[in-house]
Amino acid sequence: MSVEFEVVKVEKPAEDINVIIGYTHFIKSAEDIYEALVTSVPGIKFGFAFCEASADRLVRYEGTDEELIEYATKNAEKIGAGHSVIIMLRNAYPINVLNALKNVQEITHILVASANPLQVIVAKTDQGRAIVGVVDGYPPLGVENDEKRRKRKEFLRKIGYKL
Repeated sequence: MSVEFEVVKVEKPAEDINVIIGYTHFIKSAEDIYEALVTSVPGIKFGFAFCEASADRLVRYEGTDEELIEYATKNAEKIGAGHSVIIMLRNAYPINVLNALKNVQEITHILVASANPLQVIVAKTDQGRAIVGVVDGYPPLGVENDEKRRKRKEFLRKIGYKL
């Protein structure tokens, strides 16, 4: 038995698209994830796909935005890890939907939620594929100083996430 590793670059239609990657199980995931997303943010645009790991072993998909459904499905096929799910968001941020997703009974783990460039590290065995980890963005260039800290706090209050 051996393991091979592959790096899969997540493709997005635009830089500002947020992506959530995790693990889910059971065919019911498609409808439950859809419901969690549409009830979290009015007017949310999204597409998601998950890789079924038994029975038909299809890439199941849902969404409200055809382009995001297409990209989510294409990325899910490239990743190909059983029970993995990829969600692409427009007109919403992960902070708006993560708690709802964490309460979906079928979701077992969230690996990443980001608009940064993403690379998925996939392990391949004779049985199948698994996500080993996700590279999210780039490494730090330093530690914030007092000015950057002040700007961070101002920004969060300006956009309404802090009082």
